[in-house]
Amino acid sequence: MNRIAVAAVLPTAAILMAAAAPPTTPAPVDPAKIEITTTKLAPGVAVLFGAGGNIGVSYGVDGTVFVDDQFAPLTPKILAATKALDSKAVKFVINTHWHFDHSGGNENLGKEGSVIVAHDNVRRRMSAEGIIEELNAKFPPSPKAALPSVTFAEGVNLHLNDDALKVAHVRAAHTDGDSIVKWEKANVLHMGDVFNRSGAPFVDRSSGGSVAGMIAAMDAGLKLADDKTQVIPGHGPMSTKADMQAYRDALAAFNTRIAAEVKAGKTQDQILAMKLTWKAAGGDVPADRLVRSAYQDLAAKK
Repeated sequence: MNRIAVAAVLPTAAILMAAAAPPTTPAPVDPAKIEITTTKLAPGVAVLFGAGGNIGVSYGVDGTVFVDDQFAPLTPKILAATKALDSKAVKFVINTHWHFDHSGGNENLGKEGSVIVAHDNVRRRMSAEGIIEELNAKFPPSPKAALPSVTFAEGVNLHLNDDALKVAHVRAAHTDGDSIVKWEKANVLHMGDVFNRSGAPFVDRSSGGSVAGMIAAMDAGLKLADDKTQVIPGHGPMSTKADMQAYRDALAAFNTRIAAEVKAGKTQDQILAMKLTWKAAGGDVPADRLVRSAYQDLAAKK
């Protein structure tokens, strides 16, 4: 999830007082303030931009498939944008992970008959109360209609609309339930929040994520891409393999930097006081969350 989405759904006071306040439930996004825009990537493949995670869309004779579905209040706008591509119903929804800005539309779509597909850990986390500690946010268990009814341990392939969507689990990355999705024929790759171009990388350690896992997940994505691959990041603009490589290398260098500071004896607070930043698509942004994740990963290994 990105800085814009978080600012839209979390009370400002909760963000500023996260260390002291109890976890809060994010307020719903206001659909009147959000525009859903569509970019066609290849025959039968498109991406929807709005609030929350970017939505990959497969459409055609076999029906429509979503990769993620943003927030519940946006479902009518998302479906309206999709019907401009194809009038068929949404047959499948693939969740790249459990976070509310990527799976918030599950219940609405599930009630309309969509089959929700995700890694085993996505269903497990959505079935119980969830907490994202870094955002100081908590979530009640999801209703039955929102839960993935088809789950997998390593991956699954969907053969639809004259293409094969290959869904592959990447371990302990942004969360412990991340998946990346490749359209084989169209050569489109959806990376979910393993690859976030609108802000600093966000590692949800409270959901089993790790910086090392993020780097490994980027390596897995790079193996699936070539110079012509169109890459859908979890947030931010359409990207290329070169963008992915730069992101992966920057993340590895950042992690090495934190490791060096830890080896030099610096505490987490001392490293945070250095005010390190991350170069995102929109410019440099604070990297405090990434500092904490990298530091805590290293501390856990001692």
